[in-house]
Amino acid sequence: MKYYLLFSLAFLISFSTFSQEEKSESKWVPRDPQKFETTHSGTFNGQKITYKAVVGETFLKNSKGEVTGALWSTSYIREGVDSSKRPVLFIFNGGPGSASIWLHVGFFGPKVVKTDSEAKTDDGAAPYRFVDNTQALLDLTDLVFIDPIGTGFSQVEGVGKTSDFWGLNEDAASVAQFMRTWVTQHGRWQAPKFMAGESFGTTRAAKVAEVLEEGGQTMALNGIILISQALDYAGSSSWADNLTSFFTYLPSQAVTAWYHGKAGKGKTIEAFAQEAREFAYGDYLTSLFLGEKQTPAQKEAIAEKLAYFTGLDKAYILRSDNQILMHRFKKELLREEGKAIGTLDGRYLATETDKAAEGPVLGDPASYMTSAAYTAVFNDYLMRDLKVTLDRPYFTSASGMGGSWNWKPVPDGAYWEPSYVSTARALSEAMHRNTRMKVLVANGYYDLITPFFDAEYTFARHNFPQDRIEMTYYEAGHMMYNRQEDFDALAKDVRKFLEGMLK
Repeated sequence: MKYYLLFSLAFLISFSTFSQEEKSESKWVPRDPQKFETTHSGTFNGQKITYKAVVGETFLKNSKGEVTGALWSTSYIREGVDSSKRPVLFIFNGGPGSASIWLHVGFFGPKVVKTDSEAKTDDGAAPYRFVDNTQALLDLTDLVFIDPIGTGFSQVEGVGKTSDFWGLNEDAASVAQFMRTWVTQHGRWQAPKFMAGESFGTTRAAKVAEVLEEGGQTMALNGIILISQALDYAGSSSWADNLTSFFTYLPSQAVTAWYHGKAGKGKTIEAFAQEAREFAYGDYLTSLFLGEKQTPAQKEAIAEKLAYFTGLDKAYILRSDNQILMHRFKKELLREEGKAIGTLDGRYLATETDKAAEGPVLGDPASYMTSAAYTAVFNDYLMRDLKVTLDRPYFTSASGMGGSWNWKPVPDGAYWEPSYVSTARALSEAMHRNTRMKVLVANGYYDLITPFFDAEYTFARHNFPQDRIEMTYYEAGHMMYNRQEDFDALAKDVRKFLEGMLK
């Protein structure tokens, strides 16, 4: 349950229709997959392009060929070109339990929603801004947005049950099956193939890359885009006694304090971040592992430095034993002002109703100040532009998934150590088997759920081929594309990354 709470992204605002073992009550009647197809045109990267949008379902099947689920996706396919070698980019969000809406109308899609770029105001009530995305990649590649089972319109069908899909291995297997099916149906086996995932979507991407190399139907990827990576949860799980997390979260706390004027005055964000990195790898790491072998004077010296970096009171830091849990930091940084800062993006802040609480009580302002806009524009877009007419809602998230999710990366419920989920080794090994695959890792400085320093720490280990890993940084949070300057920068970085492999 705790892993799910960490990566829920506060998007769990709707209801799932299935419990863990629930099956369809009536016998499933074979039918053709549903789809809604429309034709559009737009200008992308200066090119006028006509494209087809297909919102449709793909039946997933078990080893006996029986239907177990109907996975819905939205494909944007350029028309008037030879499709046999036309690149394709598969895109999904995280959760687990999140639909692809956030990357769909937040960044990659042909139309995108716009919220307050500077994170100062709430998205309010409809109508919201929804604009053409002239930086979309349709001049380079087709786009396929995937909604895993339980999200969007995707659901269990036939003999399936949710436990067939709601697990680390099960989820990866279903997404890999969909990708192979899509590639086969569209004749793209000879085409360059890419994946893009966000948050748990990066956890998924690493596992899917491994699964695609198995099963007698090997499909090698050209590249993967990891937005706000979460490959090794030890560095992104801020819990007591997890020493790794105090180390990996510190630079994010420092730059967030810098943003709110509580630390690092007179310094650039890059310089202050580097200073925090050096302290984390140096005196702070030593202190964390020395624990009670330190003298009071040594502890006080570390507390002094932590106060310098985090902007928190030294006495409070000492009472916390020099270990600041993230949920406390989000409340403590602006406690005197009665405000708490965001998790997905530390730039956001909101006035709290309980000013004495240990942590934020209203939830994550970075989520509730933007999610209504995303939900409204996407539902309207589905009906008005993509002509989707279904008698059930589009679920942006699957709220019943948390307690039912199987995190074990080994089959049959086998015991597993260490206790933290990690797909980092899976991606590293996939990259060693596929020596052409490259990875772009996009990091938000103010991301307080998957910290940028954890990305650096993760990719410095696990024997990753360093020459095929590219790190980029943005002055926003988990969804850095919500800030216009970072939307533009990320668009350029992703385009450059893809173009480099398509030469």
